[in-house]
Amino acid sequence: MDHTSIDEADRWFDVLLTADGAQAAAMTLSPGQSTGGPDNRHRESDQWLFVASGTGTATVDGEAVDLSAGDLLRIEAGETHEIVAGDELLETLNIYVPPEY
Repeated sequence: MDHTSIDEADRWFDVLLTADGAQAAAMTLSPGQSTGGPDNRHRESDQWLFVASGTGTATVDGEAVDLSAGDLLRIEAGETHEIVAGDELLETLNIYVPPEY
């Protein structure tokens, strides 16, 4: 068994746990901050992004999706993506299957 908390993250992106088949990471974006872009993709890993708090927008393969607390988004392996925080901190828990980082 492994145990941690999203509160253990101390950087804007922090890997929390890694196992053979999956990995968990916390990400915090400041208002207006973005990560990723039109060339950003995980070639072999699906990314499951859970919004713990805040709002923002995800653009996945050119399609924009609004994000708010409680949302769960799956970004399939190979899909380009960018995440942008809205007017407040955007805190997410990301699961990568298989591990990416």
